[in-house]
Amino acid sequence: MKKPLFILFFISLFLSCSDKKTSYEDEIKLFQYELNTQYANAEESPLTEEDLKTFKALDFFEINENYKVTAEFELTPNTPIFEMPTTTERLPLYRKYGIAKFNLNGKNLELSLYQNQNLMNSLEYKNYLFLPFNDASNSKTTYGGGRFIDLEIPKKGSKTIIIDFNKAYNPYCAYNHKFSCPIPPAENNLPIDIPVGVKNYNK
Repeated sequence: MKKPLFILFFISLFLSCSDKKTSYEDEIKLFQYELNTQYANAEESPLTEEDLKTFKALDFFEINENYKVTAEFELTPNTPIFEMPTTTERLPLYRKYGIAKFNLNGKNLELSLYQNQNLMNSLEYKNYLFLPFNDASNSKTTYGGGRFIDLEIPKKGSKTIIIDFNKAYNPYCAYNHKFSCPIPPAENNLPIDIPVGVKNYNK
C-alpha cells in the first residue's frame, strides 16, 4: 500500500539517531504508523463513517523478524492473463508474474506473485506485484478472506525476493462490505499460521 512518508514522524523517529541504521522494528513501526494514519483519514479510510468516529488504531501482532523471508524468485513468462475473482462481480485482470519459494518454520512453501494488468501501465505502480494469501489463522486471529502484501519487481537478473509477512494487511472488505476485494487464489493457501501483520478487525 504505497503512501507518502509523514515528515514529522520521520524526523522524530530517525533524525534523533541519524548516526545509526534504522532498526528493523522501527521500519515495521513506520509501516504500522502510515497504515493507521491512512485509516484515520476520512478521505482515505475504508472504515464506515460510524467506525471512523471511534477508530484509534489497527490491531497488529507482535513484530517478528523471523517472518521476513528471502525467497527464491522464479519468473513465469508467457503465463495467461486471467480474471481474478473478487467479493463482488468485478473481475480485475491479472497475470502470474512469478513464484516465490521459501522455508518458514521448517516447512518448504511456495506463493504466486501477480501483476495487475491495469496498474502495470501506471508510472507509480509499474513495478508493483500483488501477493494475496490465506493461512491457517484465517477466521481465527486474522480476517477470513485472507490478507495482502505489496511487493516490487526484483531487479533484472535477481534470483530472490524478500517477503515480509509483518507487512501483511487486510483487504478493505474486512472493514466495509461496500468494497470489492480480490479473493486469494487457492494456490496461495498456506498450511501454517502467519501470526504477524494486521489482525482481524474487531469493532
